[in-house]
Amino acid sequence: MHPSESGRSHAAEAALPRDHPQRRALNDEVHARPPESLAAPLRASYVALIGDAAEREAALDAVRDLARRAGAAALPEPGASHYSADLGAFRLRWERHSEFTRCMVVTPGSGADPFAEPAIAAVPADWLAALPGEVVTAVHAALLPGGDAAAVGAPPLDLDDMAARHFSGHQLIGTRVVGGRGEAFTDLRIHPDGFGRILVRDRGMTPSQAGRVLQRLFEIETYRILALLAFPMAKDLAPFLSARESALSEIATALIGAGEADEAALHERLTRLAAEIESREAMSLFRFGAAAAYYDLVRRRIRELRETRIEGLQTFEEFTERRLAPAVATCAAVARRQEALSGRVARVTQLLSTRVEITRERQAFAVLASMNRRAQMQLRLQQTVEGLSVAAITYYVVGLVGYAAKGLESAGLRLDPDLAMGASVPVVAVLVALGMRRARHAIARKGE
Repeated sequence: MHPSESGRSHAAEAALPRDHPQRRALNDEVHARPPESLAAPLRASYVALIGDAAEREAALDAVRDLARRAGAAALPEPGASHYSADLGAFRLRWERHSEFTRCMVVTPGSGADPFAEPAIAAVPADWLAALPGEVVTAVHAALLPGGDAAAVGAPPLDLDDMAARHFSGHQLIGTRVVGGRGEAFTDLRIHPDGFGRILVRDRGMTPSQAGRVLQRLFEIETYRILALLAFPMAKDLAPFLSARESALSEIATALIGAGEADEAALHERLTRLAAEIESREAMSLFRFGAAAAYYDLVRRRIRELRETRIEGLQTFEEFTERRLAPAVATCAAVARRQEALSGRVARVTQLLSTRVEITRERQAFAVLASMNRRAQMQLRLQQTVEGLSVAAITYYVVGLVGYAAKGLESAGLRLDPDLAMGASVPVVAVLVALGMRRARHAIARKGE
C-alpha cells in the first residue's frame, strides 16, 4: 500500500465516531462456526447431547481436558461456544448451542468397511463416556470417492448391495446433492453400537462443499430428533386437555342455572381448573415453540442440499414430510388446542366474575336500602323525641313562669298566676321549638 493511501486509511478510521460495544462481535458472528473443509476418503463421527446450562458448561471443560491431553497448541477460551483443532490422531470440532452441545471427530481414510472402525474409536473411551448431557443424536459418516459426476458410462449404483454391506439390509433413503456432485445415503436407524450411519459419495465436490454437505446431514439428524421431543408431550397432553374441556363444559352448563349460593363453589372449581391448565401450558410452551423452530431448520437444511432424485429411493425431503411433518403438525394442533382452552377458561371466568360482581352490587344495594330505612326510622324517632322534648321544656318553663307570677302576686302586684301561665304556653313553645331548630341546623353545618 502506498504511504499516502495508508495515511488516508488511518485518517478515515480515526474520523469515525466510537463503535457500538457489540459492533465487532455482531459483524464476526456471520463468520463463526464455518464448516470444515473435508476431502474423501474420510470417516466422521458426530454426537449431540442435550443438557442444562451447567452440563453445557461442563462440556466445554471436557473439551479443554481432551485438547490438553492431546497436547493441542491452543485450548478453548473460557466461555467459548465453538472449538476446532487438529489433535493428531483425529480432528475435533465442538459447538455449544442454546440447549445442546455437539462434537464431530474426523479421521482420514476409510478402509474396506468405513463403519467397522469409526472415527470415534480414535477418541479416549473414558472421555467419551464421561461427556455431560444425554445423547439425542449419534451418527457415523463416511465420505468416499464416487467417481466424476460428468463421466460417461459410470456403472449404476447397486443399492441392494450397499444396504446389505453398510446398513444391515435396511431400506435406504438417498439423494443426489449439490447439483449431482455428491450422493448421500442413510437408513435413519440406530445400529447396535448406538450410532446411525450416513454414507456420502464424492463425485466432484470441493472440500468446502463436502464439509457443508456433511454438516447439513448431521444437523438434519439433530434437529429432527429435537423437533420430535415435543411429540411425547403432545400425546400426553391430549387426554389431559380432553378431561379439562369436559370439566369446563360442566362448569359452563352449571353456570346457566346457578344461584347466588352456587357461585362461590363454581368460582373455586374454575380457579383450580385455570391453574391446572396454566401449569401444563407453562411446562409445554417452550417445547412446542422449539419443535416448530427445529422443524423449520430441518426443512431449510434439506433445501440447502439441493436434492435430485435417485430412482427407487425416497429423498430426504419426501421422508421428512411423510414422517416428521405429521408429528410436528400434531404438536402444533395440541398447542393451539391448549391455547384455545386457556382462552375459553378465561372467558368463562370473566362471565362468572361478572355474575359475582352483579351479586355483590345487589347485596350492597340491599344493605344501603336497609341502612336508608334505618336512617328514616331514626329520623322519625328523632323528630318524635324532639316533639316530646319541646313539650317537656315548655312544661318546665311554663312552670317557672307560674312560680314567677305567684311571687309577683305575693309582692302586691295584681297578677293572676294561672292566667300568666296559660298565656305563656304558646310563646314558650314557639321559642323552644325555634331554639331546637337552630341547634339542629348548627350541628348539621358542623357535620358538613
